[in-house]
Amino acid sequence: MFLFAEAAAAEEHHSPLIVEFVNHYLGEPLHHFEVTYTKPIWDKFLGLFGSNAEAVFGKYTPENAIPWYTIMFLIACILTLVAIWIFKGKLSEDDPHEGQLTLEAGYFALRDLVVNVIGEHGFKYFPVVATFAVLILISNLMGLFPLFMAPTASTSVTFALGIASFVYYNYIGIKENGLKNHLAHFAGPKLPWYMFLITVLIFGIELVSNSIRPLTLGVRLFANMFADEKISETIANMYPPFTQFLVPVVLLPLALFVAFVQAFVFTLLSVIYISEVSHAPHDDKHGGVHSPETGEALATAHV
Repeated sequence: MFLFAEAAAAEEHHSPLIVEFVNHYLGEPLHHFEVTYTKPIWDKFLGLFGSNAEAVFGKYTPENAIPWYTIMFLIACILTLVAIWIFKGKLSEDDPHEGQLTLEAGYFALRDLVVNVIGEHGFKYFPVVATFAVLILISNLMGLFPLFMAPTASTSVTFALGIASFVYYNYIGIKENGLKNHLAHFAGPKLPWYMFLITVLIFGIELVSNSIRPLTLGVRLFANMFADEKISETIANMYPPFTQFLVPVVLLPLALFVAFVQAFVFTLLSVIYISEVSHAPHDDKHGGVHSPETGEALATAHV
């Protein structure tokens, strides 16, 4: 349902000027490359399911050779580096400026989150967690500015972020515990041999639960950002031009709140997933029972 909603929204909205500008200069060669090389591969693969590339991805044209969400997400990556550089400024212990204090506040908040959920040993994962947090926050906030769209309002971006989180915490689990122990923790605590069927059942449930996490992470982030944009747009068009000027100002605090909360929820869930597979050096790596549902319920309560 959300995928169809995104497709309908893409058809209704006019692409940002910067997207048209980029495709004007780079769209033609990329369109030729896609039609020549990638489209036949997708046609062959999707043909197995009775479909084709254009039915799934839309019509191939030079104007959409580089999707708007790809350009917006690249801009978000650049803005993330620029924002951190600006806030950092010239670091000073004696007379820190406002930007440095803001950056330090965010640093301590994320550090406390990582340490409280994972443990002191989890601080080594702080750089990746902080990257998720800042990048998603800036991506969310981009939708509040003219000439930009929030890349997190596209499932392609949110699913990619969900897959990145999924791959990272499984990489940590395999690196710290080994492949055998990492898979064994899905089976829960070690039970007597006559409860073998229960162990198999727990393993199957946990395996499925972990496998759908990229989907749940992506849908949760996309749905909230997409809904926020659609609600603002619908209300703003109720009585133009008055609502087009007044409503965005009134709804701005709510949009800011949603942007921060969704960045926090995604980051919190990623930290919880890491905590399930990462253990302090003195802990038993074979682990006990993990309860991802409890963590997800905690994070969902903030939505």
